[in-house]
Amino acid sequence: MVRLLTFWLRPAFALRVLNRFQRVAGFDRSMALASSALTALIPAAILGSALLGSLTASDVAHRITERYGLTGAGADAVNALFSPAQSSSTSISVFGALFMVVSALSFTRAAQRLFEQTWELKPLSVRNTRNGLWWLLSAALYTLVTGWLSVLLGGGRTGLVAAVCELPLSAAFLIWSGWLLSARRITWRDLVPFGVTAAVTTAVYSVGTRLYLPHLFNTSADRYGLVGAVFALISALFGVMLVIVGSAALGREVRDELIRIEQGGRTPDDEVRRQWNSVVDQTRSRWRTVRRQVSRHHSEEPPER
Repeated sequence: MVRLLTFWLRPAFALRVLNRFQRVAGFDRSMALASSALTALIPAAILGSALLGSLTASDVAHRITERYGLTGAGADAVNALFSPAQSSSTSISVFGALFMVVSALSFTRAAQRLFEQTWELKPLSVRNTRNGLWWLLSAALYTLVTGWLSVLLGGGRTGLVAAVCELPLSAAFLIWSGWLLSARRITWRDLVPFGVTAAVTTAVYSVGTRLYLPHLFNTSADRYGLVGAVFALISALFGVMLVIVGSAALGREVRDELIRIEQGGRTPDDEVRRQWNSVVDQTRSRWRTVRRQVSRHHSEEPPER
């Protein structure tokens, strides 16, 4: 296990992953995905809340507050954001439906560009709209199934059991997403490292948000009201997209490394050992330099009177 970890976490491989992340402008890409997701999520959630409220006794806002244990200002802000007004009509106009579809397709194109840049493919833009529509349908089905699992198994503060049970489903959906949004130009075999990595990291992030999101929503809503809930929501979405973008960069490099290993180009163990020894020597050297500087600073301080 130690040998396996030192091989995959070796400095040269970590630098390749970091360079891949920088090449796709990881932070900017994550913010663009989060913004597109927010633009598509709010109208879809409002419509879903109206439909869910007409079929059951609860709506989307109630499900969110119940899942994350929101109280006080955070719960009030979520209810105001996602619950339709009682006196207003729950029907949707043609313009509203068109806007919702356009905003959702904008998000699919942003996700499509992530896969195209990470795997260095020629951009298709709107020519891949049909696959984007199919992905939206599959994403809606995935949301329903994971929501059902969360309700069924999500008891407890962290929802760890539900997150673990959702891992195979999430990995399959992420692999399907990359294959479909790339117009089938990336094989599923090349997407397996990305799907597994993204599924595990998003599950860990999901457990973390169950613990931190209530505090974030409540404090933001206390300070800024309804706008604070939007700030908290886009912060949570940015974290999710950062995990997805980072997993895409890592998955691409893992697949390239596996191909090199299959072709007999595995990095020798002595080279891996030399890389780690170099890191350890540099760390020790910097630590000794810091200690000398601190000791010199203390020795130059004047004595207290």
